[in-house]
Amino acid sequence: MTDRAGVGDRPVWRVVVVGGGSAGWIAACRLAASARRTGGEVAVTLVESRTVPTIGVGEGTWPTMRNTLAKIGITETDFIRSCDAAFKQGARFVGWADGTPGDAYYHPLNPPAGATEIDMAPHWLHGREGGAGDFADWVDYQAMLCDAGLAPKSIVMPEYAGHANYAYHLDAGKFATLLRDHGVGVLGVEHVLGDVATPRMTDHGDIAALELADGRVVEGDLFVDCTGFAALLIGGVYEVPFRRCGDVLFADRAMALQLPCESEDDPITCHTVATAQDAGWIWDIGLWTRRGIGHVYSSAHISDDAAEAALRRYAGPRADALNVRRITIDAGHRTRFWQNNCVAVGLSAGFIEPLEASALMLIETSMDAIADRLPRTRAAMDVMARQFNATFTHHWMRIIEFLKLHYVLTRRTDTDFWRDNIAAASIPDGLRERLELWRHHSPGPQDFDHAREVFSWPSYQYILHGMGFASAYPRVDPASPDAATAQRFAVRNARAKDELRARAPRHRDLLRAIREHGLQRV
Repeated sequence: MTDRAGVGDRPVWRVVVVGGGSAGWIAACRLAASARRTGGEVAVTLVESRTVPTIGVGEGTWPTMRNTLAKIGITETDFIRSCDAAFKQGARFVGWADGTPGDAYYHPLNPPAGATEIDMAPHWLHGREGGAGDFADWVDYQAMLCDAGLAPKSIVMPEYAGHANYAYHLDAGKFATLLRDHGVGVLGVEHVLGDVATPRMTDHGDIAALELADGRVVEGDLFVDCTGFAALLIGGVYEVPFRRCGDVLFADRAMALQLPCESEDDPITCHTVATAQDAGWIWDIGLWTRRGIGHVYSSAHISDDAAEAALRRYAGPRADALNVRRITIDAGHRTRFWQNNCVAVGLSAGFIEPLEASALMLIETSMDAIADRLPRTRAAMDVMARQFNATFTHHWMRIIEFLKLHYVLTRRTDTDFWRDNIAAASIPDGLRERLELWRHHSPGPQDFDHAREVFSWPSYQYILHGMGFASAYPRVDPASPDAATAQRFAVRNARAKDELRARAPRHRDLLRAIREHGLQRV
Protein backbone atom coordinates (compact mmCIF):
# COMPACT_ATOMS: atom_id res chain seq x y z
CA MET A 1 0.00 0.00 0.00
CA THR A 2 1.37 3.39 -0.94
CA ASP A 3 1.65 6.09 1.65
CA ARG A 4 0.28 8.75 -0.71
CA ALA A 5 2.95 11.28 0.26
CA GLY A 6 2.42 11.02 4.01
CA VAL A 7 -1.37 11.05 3.90
CA GLY A 8 -1.47 7.52 5.28
CA ASP A 9 0.14 8.61 8.54
CA ARG A 10 -2.48 11.27 9.18
CA PRO A 11 -4.25 10.56 12.49
CA VAL A 12 -8.02 10.10 12.68
CA TRP A 13 -9.36 12.13 15.55
CA ARG A 14 -12.25 14.18 14.12
CA VAL A 15 -15.34 12.17 13.17
CA VAL A 16 -18.26 13.97 11.57
CA VAL A 17 -21.68 12.30 11.51
CA VAL A 18 -23.94 13.84 8.87
CA GLY A 19 -27.64 13.44 9.57
CA GLY A 20 -29.73 12.95 12.70
CA GLY A 21 -32.52 10.50 13.42
CA SER A 22 -31.88 7.10 14.95
CA ALA A 23 -28.96 6.32 12.62
CA GLY A 24 -27.10 9.56 13.17
CA TRP A 25 -27.51 9.68 16.91
CA ILE A 26 -26.71 5.99 17.45
CA ALA A 27 -23.56 6.55 15.40
CA ALA A 28 -22.55 9.68 17.31
CA CYS A 29 -23.27 8.18 20.73
CA ARG A 30 -21.42 4.96 20.01
CA LEU A 31 -18.36 6.84 18.73
CA ALA A 32 -18.31 9.25 21.65
CA ALA A 33 -18.90 6.54 24.26
CA SER A 34 -16.20 4.33 22.78
CA ALA A 35 -13.72 7.21 22.79
CA ARG A 36 -14.55 8.01 26.40
CA ARG A 37 -14.23 4.38 27.47
CA THR A 38 -10.83 3.89 25.84
CA GLY A 39 -9.48 7.34 26.64
CA GLY A 40 -9.05 8.13 22.96
CA GLU A 41 -8.76 11.72 21.77
CA VAL A 42 -11.62 11.56 19.28
CA ALA A 43 -13.94 14.53 18.77
CA VAL A 44 -17.42 13.70 17.46
CA THR A 45 -19.56 16.26 15.64
CA LEU A 46 -23.07 15.66 14.31
CA VAL A 47 -24.38 17.91 11.56
CA GLU A 48 -28.17 17.87 11.31
CA SER A 49 -30.47 19.69 8.92
CA ARG A 50 -33.20 21.91 10.32
CA THR A 51 -35.38 21.30 7.27
CA VAL A 52 -35.06 17.60 6.34
CA PRO A 53 -37.44 15.37 8.35
CA THR A 54 -36.43 11.87 9.45
CA ILE A 55 -38.38 8.79 8.37
CA GLY A 56 -39.18 7.95 11.99
CA VAL A 57 -41.21 4.74 11.58
CA GLY A 58 -38.62 2.13 12.61
CA GLU A 59 -40.26 0.83 15.78
CA GLY A 60 -38.85 -2.70 16.09
CA THR A 61 -35.41 -3.65 17.39
CA TRP A 62 -33.28 -6.73 17.96
CA PRO A 63 -31.85 -7.89 21.31
CA THR A 64 -28.65 -6.12 20.19
CA MET A 65 -30.29 -2.86 21.29
CA ARG A 66 -29.77 -3.85 24.92
CA ASN A 67 -26.00 -3.95 24.36
CA THR A 68 -26.06 -0.69 22.42
CA LEU A 69 -27.93 1.17 25.16
CA ALA A 70 -25.65 -0.24 27.83
CA LYS A 71 -22.52 0.72 25.87
CA ILE A 72 -23.59 4.33 25.47
CA GLY A 73 -24.73 4.58 29.09
CA ILE A 74 -28.52 4.88 28.83
CA THR A 75 -30.38 2.97 31.53
CA GLU A 76 -33.17 0.63 30.56
CA THR A 77 -35.51 2.49 32.89
CA ASP A 78 -34.85 5.86 31.21
CA PHE A 79 -35.16 4.28 27.78
CA ILE A 80 -38.55 2.70 28.53
CA ARG A 81 -39.88 5.86 30.13
CA SER A 82 -38.60 8.24 27.44
CA CYS A 83 -39.51 6.23 24.34
CA ASP A 84 -42.88 4.72 25.37
CA ALA A 85 -41.04 1.46 24.82
CA ALA A 86 -42.39 -2.05 25.25
CA PHE A 87 -40.73 -5.46 25.22
CA LYS A 88 -40.50 -7.56 22.07
CA GLN A 89 -40.01 -11.32 22.21
CA GLY A 90 -40.23 -12.16 18.53
CA ALA A 91 -42.68 -12.07 15.66
CA ARG A 92 -45.92 -13.90 14.91
CA PHE A 93 -46.64 -14.52 11.23
CA VAL A 94 -50.32 -14.83 10.43
CA GLY A 95 -51.62 -16.17 7.11
CA TRP A 96 -48.26 -16.69 5.44
CA ALA A 97 -48.26 -20.45 4.93
CA ASP A 98 -51.62 -21.10 3.29
CA GLY A 99 -53.96 -18.32 4.42
CA THR A 100 -56.46 -20.64 6.07
CA PRO A 101 -57.96 -19.96 9.54
CA GLY A 102 -55.41 -20.79 12.22
CA ASP A 103 -52.42 -20.30 9.91
CA ALA A 104 -49.87 -18.69 12.25
CA TYR A 105 -46.44 -19.37 13.71
CA TYR A 106 -43.81 -17.68 15.87
CA HIS A 107 -40.23 -16.67 15.27
CA PRO A 108 -39.16 -16.20 18.91
CA LEU A 109 -35.94 -14.56 20.03
CA ASN A 110 -34.89 -17.49 22.20
CA PRO A 111 -32.91 -20.22 20.42
CA PRO A 112 -34.33 -23.77 20.50
CA ALA A 113 -33.76 -25.70 23.70
CA GLY A 114 -30.38 -27.40 23.81
CA ALA A 115 -29.16 -25.50 20.76
CA THR A 116 -25.51 -25.87 21.77
CA GLU A 117 -25.87 -29.63 22.38
CA ILE A 118 -28.40 -31.10 20.00
CA ASP A 119 -30.49 -30.31 16.94
CA MET A 120 -34.08 -30.69 18.11
CA ALA A 121 -35.64 -30.37 14.64
CA PRO A 122 -35.42 -34.04 13.51
CA HIS A 123 -36.80 -35.19 16.86
CA TRP A 124 -39.69 -32.73 16.64
CA LEU A 125 -40.43 -33.74 13.04
CA HIS A 126 -40.71 -37.41 13.94
CA GLY A 127 -42.54 -36.69 17.17
CA ARG A 128 -45.44 -34.71 15.74
CA GLU A 129 -47.64 -37.78 15.59
CA GLY A 130 -47.09 -38.12 19.32
CA GLY A 131 -48.36 -34.62 19.99
CA ALA A 132 -45.19 -32.54 19.73
CA GLY A 133 -47.27 -29.61 18.40
CA ASP A 134 -45.82 -26.46 16.81
CA PHE A 135 -42.06 -26.39 16.45
CA ALA A 136 -41.54 -23.08 18.28
CA ASP A 137 -43.74 -24.19 21.15
CA TRP A 138 -42.08 -27.59 21.49
CA VAL A 139 -38.49 -26.31 21.54
CA ASP A 140 -38.98 -23.11 23.55
CA TYR A 141 -41.28 -21.33 26.02
CA GLN A 142 -41.31 -17.88 24.44
CA ALA A 143 -44.32 -18.51 22.19
CA MET A 144 -46.30 -19.26 25.35
CA LEU A 145 -45.19 -15.96 26.90
CA CYS A 146 -46.33 -14.12 23.78
CA ASP A 147 -49.68 -15.89 23.60
CA ALA A 148 -50.33 -15.16 27.27
CA GLY A 149 -49.20 -11.51 27.07
CA LEU A 150 -46.47 -12.09 29.65
CA ALA A 151 -43.24 -10.12 29.95
CA PRO A 152 -39.72 -11.53 29.45
CA LYS A 153 -38.52 -10.28 32.85
CA SER A 154 -39.76 -9.09 36.23
CA ILE A 155 -39.34 -5.85 38.17
CA VAL A 156 -36.78 -7.42 40.55
CA MET A 157 -34.40 -8.30 37.72
CA PRO A 158 -31.48 -6.00 36.89
CA GLU A 159 -31.56 -3.78 33.85
CA TYR A 160 -31.01 -5.59 30.54
CA ALA A 161 -31.46 -9.04 32.17
CA GLY A 162 -34.43 -11.33 31.72
CA HIS A 163 -35.72 -14.88 31.94
CA ALA A 164 -36.14 -14.80 28.15
CA ASN A 165 -34.24 -13.09 25.36
CA TYR A 166 -35.88 -9.83 24.36
CA ALA A 167 -35.73 -6.70 22.25
CA TYR A 168 -37.96 -3.62 22.20
CA HIS A 169 -40.69 -1.78 20.40
CA LEU A 170 -40.20 1.98 20.60
CA ASP A 171 -41.32 5.38 19.41
CA ALA A 172 -38.65 6.24 16.84
CA GLY A 173 -39.04 10.02 17.18
CA LYS A 174 -38.74 9.93 20.96
CA PHE A 175 -35.80 7.54 20.68
CA ALA A 176 -33.86 9.98 18.48
CA THR A 177 -34.58 12.76 20.98
CA LEU A 178 -33.31 10.64 23.90
CA LEU A 179 -30.13 9.80 22.00
CA ARG A 180 -29.58 13.43 21.04
CA ASP A 181 -29.98 14.69 24.60
CA HIS A 182 -27.71 11.97 25.95
CA GLY A 183 -25.12 12.42 23.21
CA VAL A 184 -24.86 16.17 23.67
CA GLY A 185 -25.45 16.45 27.41
CA VAL A 186 -23.52 13.41 28.66
CA LEU A 187 -21.13 12.23 25.96
CA GLY A 188 -20.01 15.60 24.65
CA VAL A 189 -21.10 15.28 21.03
CA GLU A 190 -20.96 18.64 19.25
CA HIS A 191 -24.35 19.28 17.62
CA VAL A 192 -24.31 21.52 14.55
CA LEU A 193 -27.61 22.54 12.96
CA GLY A 194 -27.27 23.37 9.28
CA ASP A 195 -27.66 22.14 5.72
CA VAL A 196 -24.68 20.73 3.86
CA ALA A 197 -24.02 22.84 0.77
CA THR A 198 -20.64 21.81 -0.63
CA PRO A 199 -18.05 19.19 0.29
CA ARG A 200 -14.44 20.29 0.20
CA MET A 201 -12.23 17.55 -1.22
CA THR A 202 -8.53 16.75 -0.91
CA ASP A 203 -6.27 16.01 -3.87
CA HIS A 204 -6.52 12.31 -2.94
CA GLY A 205 -10.31 12.22 -3.21
CA ASP A 206 -11.10 12.35 0.50
CA ILE A 207 -13.63 14.69 2.05
CA ALA A 208 -11.70 17.35 3.95
CA ALA A 209 -14.63 19.40 5.20
CA LEU A 210 -18.28 20.23 4.67
CA GLU A 211 -19.31 23.76 3.86
CA LEU A 212 -22.77 24.52 5.21
CA ALA A 213 -25.38 26.71 3.57
CA ASP A 214 -24.66 29.56 6.00
CA GLY A 215 -20.94 29.49 5.23
CA ARG A 216 -19.73 27.58 8.28
CA VAL A 217 -17.15 24.85 7.64
CA VAL A 218 -16.99 21.53 9.50
CA GLU A 219 -13.68 19.71 9.12
CA GLY A 220 -13.19 16.00 9.72
CA ASP A 221 -11.01 12.95 9.18
CA LEU A 222 -13.83 10.40 8.91
CA PHE A 223 -17.37 11.18 7.74
CA VAL A 224 -20.33 8.96 8.61
CA ASP A 225 -23.17 9.40 6.10
CA CYS A 226 -26.48 9.09 7.96
CA THR A 227 -28.44 11.31 5.54
CA GLY A 228 -31.07 8.69 4.81
CA PHE A 229 -32.43 8.15 1.32
CA ALA A 230 -30.66 11.33 0.13
CA ALA A 231 -27.25 9.64 0.69
CA LEU A 232 -25.57 13.03 0.31
CA LEU A 233 -22.03 11.73 0.66
CA ILE A 234 -21.90 8.08 -0.38
CA GLY A 235 -24.25 8.71 -3.28
CA GLY A 236 -23.97 12.42 -3.96
CA VAL A 237 -20.21 12.85 -3.58
CA TYR A 238 -18.83 9.40 -4.39
CA GLU A 239 -21.63 8.14 -6.64
CA VAL A 240 -21.34 4.62 -5.27
CA PRO A 241 -23.85 2.52 -7.25
CA PHE A 242 -27.05 1.22 -5.67
CA ARG A 243 -27.84 -2.47 -6.16
CA ARG A 244 -31.60 -3.03 -6.27
CA CYS A 245 -33.30 -6.25 -5.23
CA GLY A 246 -36.84 -5.61 -6.42
CA ASP A 247 -36.69 -8.76 -8.55
CA VAL A 248 -36.45 -10.77 -5.29
CA LEU A 249 -38.39 -8.69 -2.75
CA PHE A 250 -41.39 -7.09 -4.46
CA ALA A 251 -42.55 -4.69 -1.74
CA ASP A 252 -41.92 -1.09 -2.81
CA ARG A 253 -44.47 0.85 -0.76
CA ALA A 254 -45.49 1.21 2.87
CA MET A 255 -48.08 3.27 4.68
CA ALA A 256 -48.37 3.63 8.44
CA LEU A 257 -50.70 5.03 11.06
CA GLN A 258 -50.65 5.36 14.84
CA LEU A 259 -53.69 4.05 16.71
CA PRO A 260 -54.02 5.33 20.32
CA CYS A 261 -54.87 2.85 23.05
CA GLU A 262 -58.51 2.91 24.11
CA SER A 263 -57.71 2.70 27.80
CA GLU A 264 -54.75 2.75 30.18
CA ASP A 265 -55.20 -0.98 30.75
CA ASP A 266 -55.25 -2.18 27.14
CA PRO A 267 -53.12 -5.33 26.73
CA ILE A 268 -49.83 -4.71 24.93
CA THR A 269 -48.58 -7.48 22.68
CA CYS A 270 -44.98 -8.41 23.41
CA HIS A 271 -44.23 -9.45 19.84
CA THR A 272 -44.61 -8.02 16.36
CA VAL A 273 -47.65 -9.30 14.49
CA ALA A 274 -47.11 -9.64 10.72
CA THR A 275 -50.38 -10.47 8.95
CA ALA A 276 -50.25 -11.49 5.29
CA GLN A 277 -52.40 -9.56 2.81
CA ASP A 278 -53.27 -9.97 -0.87
CA ALA A 279 -50.18 -8.06 -2.03
CA GLY A 280 -47.97 -7.78 1.07
CA TRP A 281 -48.40 -7.77 4.82
CA ILE A 282 -49.43 -5.57 7.76
CA TRP A 283 -47.29 -4.95 10.83
CA ASP A 284 -48.85 -4.37 14.24
CA ILE A 285 -46.63 -3.15 17.08
CA GLY A 286 -47.74 -2.36 20.62
CA LEU A 287 -46.33 0.59 22.56
CA TRP A 288 -47.25 2.10 25.94
CA THR A 289 -49.79 4.58 24.55
CA ARG A 290 -50.56 3.34 21.04
CA ARG A 291 -50.16 0.73 18.34
CA GLY A 292 -48.07 1.31 15.25
CA ILE A 293 -49.78 -0.31 12.27
CA GLY A 294 -48.46 -0.32 8.71
CA HIS A 295 -49.07 -1.98 5.37
CA VAL A 296 -46.06 -3.07 3.29
CA TYR A 297 -47.05 -3.92 -0.27
CA SER A 298 -46.11 -4.20 -3.93
CA SER A 299 -47.49 -1.41 -6.11
CA ALA A 300 -47.27 -3.79 -9.08
CA HIS A 301 -49.88 -5.99 -7.41
CA ILE A 302 -52.25 -3.51 -5.72
CA SER A 303 -53.14 0.17 -6.02
CA ASP A 304 -52.30 2.67 -3.30
CA ASP A 305 -56.00 3.26 -2.64
CA ALA A 306 -56.73 -0.45 -2.26
CA ALA A 307 -53.69 -0.85 0.00
CA GLU A 308 -54.88 1.99 2.22
CA ALA A 309 -58.36 0.47 2.37
CA ALA A 310 -56.84 -2.85 3.51
CA LEU A 311 -54.84 -1.05 6.20
CA ARG A 312 -57.91 0.78 7.49
CA ARG A 313 -59.98 -2.42 7.52
CA TYR A 314 -57.33 -4.07 9.65
CA ALA A 315 -57.06 -1.10 12.04
CA GLY A 316 -60.84 -0.80 12.46
CA PRO A 317 -63.24 2.16 12.65
CA ARG A 318 -61.15 4.06 15.21
CA ALA A 319 -58.56 4.63 12.48
CA ASP A 320 -60.99 6.29 10.07
CA ALA A 321 -59.98 9.82 11.09
CA LEU A 322 -56.25 9.12 11.34
CA ASN A 323 -53.76 10.29 8.75
CA VAL A 324 -51.65 7.74 6.93
CA ARG A 325 -47.95 8.27 6.33
CA ARG A 326 -46.67 6.98 2.97
CA ILE A 327 -43.17 5.65 2.34
CA THR A 328 -41.52 4.60 -0.92
CA ILE A 329 -39.22 1.58 -0.65
CA ASP A 330 -36.37 1.48 -3.14
CA ALA A 331 -35.25 -1.97 -2.06
CA GLY A 332 -31.53 -2.59 -2.22
CA HIS A 333 -28.13 -1.51 -0.94
CA ARG A 334 -24.89 0.18 -1.99
CA THR A 335 -22.28 -1.87 -3.81
CA ARG A 336 -19.78 -0.37 -1.34
CA PHE A 337 -20.50 1.16 2.03
CA TRP A 338 -17.11 2.66 2.86
CA GLN A 339 -15.48 4.80 0.19
CA ASN A 340 -12.32 6.81 0.91
CA ASN A 341 -12.97 8.46 4.30
CA CYS A 342 -16.76 8.19 4.12
CA VAL A 343 -18.89 5.33 5.45
CA ALA A 344 -22.64 4.97 4.95
CA VAL A 345 -24.79 3.89 7.90
CA GLY A 346 -28.57 3.50 7.96
CA LEU A 347 -30.82 4.29 5.02
CA SER A 348 -27.94 5.82 3.05
CA ALA A 349 -26.42 2.31 2.96
CA GLY A 350 -29.63 0.57 1.93
CA PHE A 351 -33.23 -0.21 2.74
CA ILE A 352 -35.54 -3.17 2.41
CA GLU A 353 -38.95 -3.95 3.81
CA PRO A 354 -39.05 -4.15 7.63
CA LEU A 355 -40.21 -7.77 7.81
CA GLU A 356 -37.66 -8.85 10.44
CA ALA A 357 -36.78 -5.40 11.83
CA SER A 358 -33.23 -5.43 10.45
CA ALA A 359 -32.85 -1.66 9.89
CA LEU A 360 -31.83 -0.60 13.41
CA MET A 361 -29.82 -3.80 13.85
CA LEU A 362 -27.72 -2.95 10.78
CA ILE A 363 -27.04 0.51 12.20
CA GLU A 364 -25.91 -1.05 15.47
CA THR A 365 -23.80 -3.69 13.75
CA SER A 366 -22.18 -1.06 11.53
CA MET A 367 -21.30 1.08 14.53
CA ASP A 368 -19.95 -1.91 16.45
CA ALA A 369 -17.53 -2.44 13.55
CA ILE A 370 -16.61 1.26 13.32
CA ALA A 371 -16.60 2.52 16.90
CA ASP A 372 -14.95 -0.47 18.52
CA ARG A 373 -12.18 -0.57 15.90
CA LEU A 374 -11.91 3.06 14.86
CA PRO A 375 -8.84 3.32 12.59
CA ARG A 376 -6.12 5.45 14.12
CA THR A 377 -4.59 6.53 10.80
CA ARG A 378 -5.77 7.19 7.27
CA ALA A 379 -3.83 4.16 5.98
CA ALA A 380 -5.50 1.88 8.49
CA MET A 381 -8.84 3.23 7.27
CA ASP A 382 -8.28 1.64 3.85
CA VAL A 383 -7.81 -1.77 5.44
CA MET A 384 -10.86 -1.26 7.61
CA ALA A 385 -12.91 -0.19 4.59
CA ARG A 386 -12.13 -3.40 2.68
CA GLN A 387 -13.13 -5.54 5.64
CA PHE A 388 -16.26 -3.51 6.26
CA ASN A 389 -17.39 -3.64 2.63
CA ALA A 390 -16.90 -7.40 2.39
CA THR A 391 -18.72 -8.05 5.66
CA PHE A 392 -21.71 -5.86 4.98
CA THR A 393 -22.13 -6.95 1.38
CA HIS A 394 -22.44 -10.45 2.81
CA HIS A 395 -24.88 -9.31 5.50
CA TRP A 396 -27.16 -7.57 3.00
CA MET A 397 -27.22 -10.59 0.68
CA ARG A 398 -28.10 -12.91 3.54
CA ILE A 399 -30.83 -10.60 4.88
CA ILE A 400 -32.44 -10.42 1.44
CA GLU A 401 -32.36 -14.21 1.18
CA PHE A 402 -33.81 -14.64 4.66
CA LEU A 403 -36.70 -12.28 3.98
CA LYS A 404 -37.37 -14.06 0.70
CA LEU A 405 -37.55 -17.33 2.65
CA HIS A 406 -40.80 -16.12 4.24
CA TYR A 407 -42.38 -15.72 0.82
CA VAL A 408 -40.95 -18.59 -1.18
CA LEU A 409 -42.24 -21.26 1.23
CA THR A 410 -45.86 -20.17 0.92
CA ARG A 411 -48.57 -22.48 -0.35
CA ARG A 412 -50.81 -19.54 -1.12
CA THR A 413 -51.88 -19.20 -4.74
CA ASP A 414 -54.86 -16.89 -4.23
CA THR A 415 -53.28 -13.72 -5.70
CA ASP A 416 -50.65 -12.84 -8.28
CA PHE A 417 -48.41 -11.50 -5.51
CA TRP A 418 -48.07 -14.87 -3.81
CA ARG A 419 -47.85 -16.78 -7.09
CA ASP A 420 -45.09 -14.47 -8.34
CA ASN A 421 -43.12 -14.92 -5.11
CA ILE A 422 -42.64 -18.63 -5.70
CA ALA A 423 -41.50 -18.17 -9.31
CA ALA A 424 -38.04 -19.72 -9.73
CA ALA A 425 -36.63 -16.56 -11.31
CA SER A 426 -37.25 -14.59 -8.11
CA ILE A 427 -35.35 -16.99 -5.81
CA PRO A 428 -31.62 -16.27 -5.25
CA ASP A 429 -29.38 -19.16 -6.28
CA GLY A 430 -27.85 -19.55 -2.83
CA LEU A 431 -31.25 -19.81 -1.16
CA ARG A 432 -32.47 -22.32 -3.74
CA GLU A 433 -29.44 -24.51 -3.10
CA ARG A 434 -29.87 -24.43 0.66
CA LEU A 435 -33.57 -25.21 0.43
CA GLU A 436 -32.73 -28.37 -1.48
CA LEU A 437 -30.25 -29.36 1.21
CA TRP A 438 -32.70 -28.53 4.00
CA ARG A 439 -35.24 -31.00 2.70
CA HIS A 440 -32.94 -33.68 4.05
CA HIS A 441 -30.91 -31.98 6.80
CA SER A 442 -32.09 -29.25 9.15
CA PRO A 443 -30.27 -25.88 8.99
CA GLY A 444 -27.08 -25.72 11.02
CA PRO A 445 -24.04 -23.46 11.44
CA GLN A 446 -22.11 -25.39 8.78
CA ASP A 447 -24.54 -24.12 6.13
CA PHE A 448 -23.21 -20.56 6.33
CA ASP A 449 -19.95 -18.95 5.28
CA HIS A 450 -19.54 -16.57 8.21
CA ALA A 451 -19.32 -17.51 11.87
CA ARG A 452 -21.39 -14.41 12.78
CA GLU A 453 -24.47 -14.40 10.58
CA VAL A 454 -27.12 -11.75 11.18
CA PHE A 455 -29.75 -14.50 10.91
CA SER A 456 -28.30 -17.74 12.21
CA TRP A 457 -29.53 -21.29 11.77
CA PRO A 458 -32.18 -21.22 14.57
CA SER A 459 -34.00 -18.43 12.72
CA TYR A 460 -34.07 -20.51 9.56
CA GLN A 461 -35.44 -23.47 11.51
CA TYR A 462 -38.24 -21.38 13.01
CA ILE A 463 -39.33 -20.09 9.59
CA LEU A 464 -38.98 -23.40 7.76
CA HIS A 465 -40.94 -25.41 10.29
CA GLY A 466 -43.41 -22.63 11.00
CA MET A 467 -44.24 -22.47 7.29
CA GLY A 468 -44.63 -26.25 7.05
CA PHE A 469 -41.61 -26.84 4.84
CA ALA A 470 -41.69 -30.36 3.41
CA SER A 471 -38.75 -31.90 5.27
CA ALA A 472 -37.63 -35.50 4.99
CA TYR A 473 -34.97 -35.69 7.66
CA PRO A 474 -33.46 -39.11 8.40
CA ARG A 475 -35.58 -40.95 10.95
CA VAL A 476 -34.17 -40.92 14.46
CA ASP A 477 -34.01 -44.03 16.60
CA PRO A 478 -36.33 -43.43 19.58
CA ALA A 479 -34.03 -45.59 21.71
CA SER A 480 -30.88 -43.60 20.87
CA PRO A 481 -29.03 -41.36 23.33
CA ASP A 482 -29.85 -38.35 21.14
CA ALA A 483 -33.55 -39.12 21.38
CA ALA A 484 -33.29 -39.29 25.16
CA THR A 485 -31.44 -35.96 25.21
CA ALA A 486 -34.07 -34.32 22.97
CA GLN A 487 -36.85 -35.59 25.19
CA ARG A 488 -35.08 -34.27 28.28
CA PHE A 489 -34.91 -30.79 26.76
CA ALA A 490 -38.55 -30.99 25.66
CA VAL A 491 -39.61 -31.89 29.20
CA ARG A 492 -37.45 -29.12 30.61
CA ASN A 493 -39.09 -26.65 28.22
CA ALA A 494 -42.57 -27.79 29.24
CA ARG A 495 -41.65 -27.31 32.89
CA ALA A 496 -40.29 -23.82 32.18
CA LYS A 497 -43.59 -22.90 30.50
CA ASP A 498 -45.55 -23.97 33.56
CA GLU A 499 -43.30 -22.02 35.91
CA LEU A 500 -43.29 -18.82 33.86
CA ARG A 501 -47.01 -18.99 33.20
CA ALA A 502 -47.47 -18.87 36.96
CA ARG A 503 -44.98 -16.14 37.89
CA ALA A 504 -44.16 -13.94 34.87
CA PRO A 505 -45.88 -10.53 35.08
CA ARG A 506 -48.41 -9.26 32.59
CA HIS A 507 -46.61 -7.15 29.99
CA ARG A 508 -48.42 -3.88 30.69
CA ASP A 509 -48.16 -4.41 34.44
CA LEU A 510 -44.36 -4.68 34.20
CA LEU A 511 -44.10 -1.59 32.00
CA ARG A 512 -46.23 0.36 34.48
CA ALA A 513 -44.03 -0.78 37.37
CA ILE A 514 -40.87 0.25 35.50
CA ARG A 515 -42.31 3.66 34.73
CA GLU A 516 -43.30 4.16 38.37
CA HIS A 517 -40.43 2.52 40.25
CA GLY A 518 -37.61 1.75 37.82
CA LEU A 519 -35.45 -1.34 37.42
CA GLN A 520 -32.43 -2.35 39.47
CA ARG A 521 -29.24 -0.85 38.12
CA VAL A 522 -26.48 -3.27 37.27
